[in-house]
Amino acid sequence: MDITIFSPGIYTYGAMLIGGVLRDAGHRVTLTRTPAAPAGSLLLASLFSTQHLLDPAVQDLIRTHRERGGTVYVGGPVSAAPEIVLGELAPDAVVVGEGEETVVRLVEEGVSDALPGIAFLDGDRVVVTPPAPPASIGRPLPQIPEDIGSQSIRGASAYIETHRGCIGGCTFCQVPRFFGRRVRSRPLASIIEEVKAFAACGATRLSVSGGTGSLYGSHDGEMDPEAFIALLRGMAGVMGPRNVSSPDIRVDCITDEVLDAIRQYTIGWVFFGIESGSDRVLRMMGKGATVREVEEAVERCREHNLNVAGSFIVGYPGETERDYEATKDLIAGLCLDDVFVSSAEPIPGTPLADLAVRTPREKNPAFVPHTGEYRPLDLTESEARCFDLMMHADMYRPQIRLVTDEIYSAYLAEAKKQGRDIRAATDLILRYARA
Repeated sequence: MDITIFSPGIYTYGAMLIGGVLRDAGHRVTLTRTPAAPAGSLLLASLFSTQHLLDPAVQDLIRTHRERGGTVYVGGPVSAAPEIVLGELAPDAVVVGEGEETVVRLVEEGVSDALPGIAFLDGDRVVVTPPAPPASIGRPLPQIPEDIGSQSIRGASAYIETHRGCIGGCTFCQVPRFFGRRVRSRPLASIIEEVKAFAACGATRLSVSGGTGSLYGSHDGEMDPEAFIALLRGMAGVMGPRNVSSPDIRVDCITDEVLDAIRQYTIGWVFFGIESGSDRVLRMMGKGATVREVEEAVERCREHNLNVAGSFIVGYPGETERDYEATKDLIAGLCLDDVFVSSAEPIPGTPLADLAVRTPREKNPAFVPHTGEYRPLDLTESEARCFDLMMHADMYRPQIRLVTDEIYSAYLAEAKKQGRDIRAATDLILRYARA
């Protein structure tokens, strides 16, 4: 069977993995980053953002493909809310959760209420079959596009999935809800074989994925630093240490040995999801870490001569001006090498989405008009904090970045775009919560 897998904008690892599973099942698979599919092919849309459900290009592709007699299945992280996917895109079915085994049966057998792990419309009724068991952590090589080297996701051609699951419970994150909180690690030999395949296809840098990278090889929530070190050493042996990154790590999941390995076998960066300088907000977010632990983790990274980046979330429902000022103070004290700022976006299926539903619009920073110093810019409170924090962070980098008119405009545009996306996602979730 001819199958087209559409992954909007980038070749995600999940799309490539499903492509490999279907290829090894005997099907002819084409991966595309653009919204197009040949007539007569079966279309699989691998969607990783709520915004894809609202994207006219995605909607048009699915509608026109079905109007021409084609079949469309949707999978990926958006499947956490199958009723929203079905309501917005009207595909033939949704693959819910981990789809490696489900998708082969769906492609070959068609839609049936006897097939676990799918959702579909029966008239106006949404049918969700019982969940499929977690997929095997063993798998074939992904379907790697020939132009993978042209892709850059935070500097990497691709993120390699080394394990699934996360011990954390962050309220804004899908990972522990999608894959569970038990860590399932792939065999090292399988990962290295895959790294070699990516390198042969032109990948220039590979990054460790799977949530917190240093949890690779852990058992029952206990880290196994030697397994993680062997992973980085093996990847660097293929790609070269300056072509490997393992950025995403929890502040409570580092050891001296892990930090030494990151310095020796990777580009030398650690990326912490810090999110807030307020312990109160960190508790609301379910981070499982304190501001003091953040400060200690950054200091330990400095002692190991590592560059440190941090992500921050503003506009979380319930965040006060005092909480926000604490975040600004923390950034000033940490002097991070890079900072990423985002407004709190509710993702369907997460506790943050439930909180957004319960929070009145007049109390949700994503909707409350900003009345402070940026009032002439016509921003919401979350947009104003996002914009302000991006500029604030530039003042405290080890190498100060001057905020030129061009950078000012780019930050303002990004803050406004995030605000529009978050309001659209919130309205979408609310619409189905009331249905």
